[in-house]
Amino acid sequence: MPNTYTQLYIHCVFAVKYRLAVIEPQWEDDLHKYITGIVKNNGHKMLAINSATDHLHMFIGLDPQQSISEMMRLVKGDSAEFINKSGFTKRKFQWQRGYGAFSNSKSHIDGVVKYILNQKQHHLKKSFRDEYLEILKGYDVEFDEEYIFTDLLD
Repeated sequence: MPNTYTQLYIHCVFAVKYRLAVIEPQWEDDLHKYITGIVKNNGHKMLAINSATDHLHMFIGLDPQQSISEMMRLVKGDSAEFINKSGFTKRKFQWQRGYGAFSNSKSHIDGVVKYILNQKQHHLKKSFRDEYLEILKGYDVEFDEEYIFTDLLD
């Protein structure tokens, strides 16, 4: 649309169903490249992507022509299909239901990129659950802890 200008930076976080530690170093780079392709093919810009064994972070410049929920539906669905067709895991791979999506200002880009690229070292000291709760609190997101990671009860 002419005369529309945006600057939208979104940090997305999503986890493997049941927090299974199945994202392996041997294929995580292929996964990151595949997800980057999905993001770019939908008009967004990948600023950073990285994963730990049980979850993934990505930081994107969002094109507002597509909603965050639609982009995440495609990223999670298509990447799970890619993992399964590639035979990277012994059992069927699934992402958890839901995701976290947090907006950032331009002045925070470098800090968020560094945070995402440092995931492996970060998780030597902190669990994903603790990290995710810290992110929610840091962004002042209201949540009910009873419903965090409800897929563990499936």
